[in-house]
Amino acid sequence: MSEGRSGTGSTSAPTVLRMILGRRLQERRQNAGVSLDDAARALHVKPLTIRRLEKAEVGLRPLYVQILLDAYGAGPREIEEFVALAERANEPGWWHPYRDVLPGWFSGYVSLETGARTLRTYEPHYVTGLLQTPRYARGVLGGGFPNDRDEDLDRRVDLRLRRQSLLERDDAPTLWTVLEEAVLHRMVGGPEVMREQIDRLLEVSELEHVSVDIVPFTAGAHVGACAPFTYFRFEEPELPDIVYTEILSGAVYLDQRSDVAAHLEAHNRMSLLTSDTDSRALLNRMRKEYS
Repeated sequence: MSEGRSGTGSTSAPTVLRMILGRRLQERRQNAGVSLDDAARALHVKPLTIRRLEKAEVGLRPLYVQILLDAYGAGPREIEEFVALAERANEPGWWHPYRDVLPGWFSGYVSLETGARTLRTYEPHYVTGLLQTPRYARGVLGGGFPNDRDEDLDRRVDLRLRRQSLLERDDAPTLWTVLEEAVLHRMVGGPEVMREQIDRLLEVSELEHVSVDIVPFTAGAHVGACAPFTYFRFEEPELPDIVYTEILSGAVYLDQRSDVAAHLEAHNRMSLLTSDTDSRALLNRMRKEYS
């Protein structure tokens, strides 16, 4: 996504590992037949605290984890391994040094992006962040944060480029991005920057794990003509599919099945409005216009 909006919304997502451990903790409690009230009594807290731990809405304190697992009948080896994972889950991610220029509501996105097996994105305004060139990224972020000092803008661009390294990993996730044709007409940084950006899209679209679809203007009105969003799918069975979407002042993370299914269907329908051949032809045509 762009993270090029200048809002300060507080809605955020937990790290992927914390989500996994929270769900395992819930499963362990339920298998042991322990109620939320009984688990809360073991910690001398309110049941809401246990629910928040299981939903990964708060950090996993190793002492809390140890006491709960003991109450659930777990053995010393299981407790030791779980506590070690909980300590890892509380460690800052690689993006932590950028926290001064990273909106709080977007840090969860970077964690989800790093741990996802499949990403599907829809962008009606700009090229997806993972596929932006340095100069294009600078133009987008400069527009989203017009009051930034040059050094802060440099760090935002650097963060975006570091995020892109996940596409070069041996276990790189599958990225399927759908862009509106309007994205190619929105001038960011001038003709040379746009031409360079289109070359980048043509290049990455040849990668086996990356798909770039362009919905043409001729498609008319369609189900996905709305806000940008990203759909995440993970290998871990504990994690549900998650959808992230932005608003002017922040972001929303959705994991209810009905919400996720609606976005997945929209992405599928939009992909049917174009083809790989048509998308590449459109990209090549727009490249000529910027020459």
